[in-house]
Amino acid sequence: MSIQEKAPNNLTVTIPDAIGSASNSRVSESYASQSSASKPLNICLLGYRSHPYVGGQGIYLKYLSKALVEAGHTVDVISGPPYPELDARVRLIEMPSLDLFNEESHIKALRPKHLKSWSDFYEWWSMATGGFAEPYTFARRVAKYLKKTPHHYDIIHDNQCLGYGLLDIEKQGTPVVATVHHPITRDRQLALDACPDWGMRLLTKRWYSFLGMQKEVVQKLSNIVTVSEQSRKDISEAFDRSEQDIELVFNGIDTDEFKPLPEISRKPFRLMTTASADQPLKGLKFLLEAIAQLKPKYPEMELLVVGKLKEGGQTEIQLKELGLEVSVKFVSGISTQEMVEHYAEASIAVSPSLYEGFGLPAGEAMSCGCAMVSSDGGALPEVVGDAGIVVPAGNSKALADAIGHLLSNPELITELGQKGRTRILETFCWKVAARQFAQYYQRIIENRTADQADNGFSSPQIKTA
Repeated sequence: MSIQEKAPNNLTVTIPDAIGSASNSRVSESYASQSSASKPLNICLLGYRSHPYVGGQGIYLKYLSKALVEAGHTVDVISGPPYPELDARVRLIEMPSLDLFNEESHIKALRPKHLKSWSDFYEWWSMATGGFAEPYTFARRVAKYLKKTPHHYDIIHDNQCLGYGLLDIEKQGTPVVATVHHPITRDRQLALDACPDWGMRLLTKRWYSFLGMQKEVVQKLSNIVTVSEQSRKDISEAFDRSEQDIELVFNGIDTDEFKPLPEISRKPFRLMTTASADQPLKGLKFLLEAIAQLKPKYPEMELLVVGKLKEGGQTEIQLKELGLEVSVKFVSGISTQEMVEHYAEASIAVSPSLYEGFGLPAGEAMSCGCAMVSSDGGALPEVVGDAGIVVPAGNSKALADAIGHLLSNPELITELGQKGRTRILETFCWKVAARQFAQYYQRIIENRTADQADNGFSSPQIKTA
C-alpha cells in the first residue's frame, strides 16, 4: 500500500511502502531567529476521513487549514479516504485505508496482501464483525509513517481520530493536539435509545466499541481542544478530564464563501436543513412532524434537506406516513457554491438537532443571511445567540410554532437574517480561529521547550568565529 502526497500545485507523488520525504525541504527556522509571536509554524493536520460531504470533520479540516495558510503558516494534511477538498496552498498526504464503505461487499474485500499488515487485517476483521476500526487503524498508520519518514513539524493536530497512535506520535517528540468536537458517547446513547430490540443494541454497542480507546487517549494526551463551552463540559463528564485542561477555540465559518447572494431571490416558503436522514441525533424526525403540522395553513411550504435519503429507512417511511413526499426534497454531493445558492433561496434555515458539539450548518446558514430556527441541543444556543429563535430539542410543536411565527412575519425573517450574518462575522470567523490556534500552538511549543530545559535538555549552541 502506498501513500500519496499532493503538493500545493496539485502534483501527486507516490511514496512506496509509506517511506518518503514528507517535509524535508521545509525545515522550521530556529526559534532563536524569530520571536515566538511572529514565527510561522509548520503544521500537520490529521483526519481519518475528511471529505466535506461525509460530515463536519471534513469541513473543519478544509477551512482551518486554509485559514492557517492565510495567516502565514505552512500546512500539510494527512488524511484517509474519502479525501478532503483543500486550498491549493495546502499539501495533501493521502493515507490509504481499505475504504470498506465504498466496497460492494466488505467481506470479500480482503486480499492476501492485506494479511501482511495488521492495520489492514484489523480494519477488515472489525468491519466484518460489526465494528468501526478507522480511527484506530488511521492513527496507527500515521504513527508508523511519521516514524519512518523525516519530518519537521512544529505541531501535529488531530481532528477527532483519537487513536492510540497519537500517543505514539507524542512519544516521538513532536507536540500533538487533538480536537474533540463532542464526545461520541452522545451519539451512542441516542442510537441505543432508538434500537427496537436487544440484538440491535448489541450491534450498536459493537459499532461504538472504539469509544474505550478514545476515552483513554483523551485522558492521556497532553493537549486537548474543543469547539464550544457545551462540548468542554460534556467531554469532561464523558472522558474524565478536567474542564480546565481542555482548551476552547470556537469553530469558524468561511464568510467569504458562505455569504448572502442578493442577486438570488428568496422563496418565501422554502425551508432548508442539513441532516443525515436516518441519524437520530440530527432530529430530522421532529422537523418533519413540525412541517406536517404547518402544511394545512401553509400549503406552499417546502423543505430542502442537504443529505442523502436512505431507501427504505425510517425517514422515507415517515415521509409517506405524513404525506410529505412531494414537499420534502433531498440533495447530496453538492459543491460549496451550490450549497450557498440553496441557502440564498431559502427564507428559513432549521437546525433541529438533539445535540451538536458546535453546529457548523447553523453557522453557515446564518453567514448566508438565512433566518435561523434552532433547537437548544448541545452548543447550538452558543452559535445562534439572539440572532435566531431557539426552541427545546425534540419538540416538534415548538419547532412548528417558531417556523409559523416567522412565516407570518416576513420582516422578522429579514431582521434575523441580517443579525445572523453580523454575529458570524464578529464571533465565528476562521481568521479568528486560526489566530487563536496559532497562539495555542505557540504556548504548547514554549511549554515543551521549558520542560525540556528543566529536565536538563537544551538547544544546541551555534558557535561563530
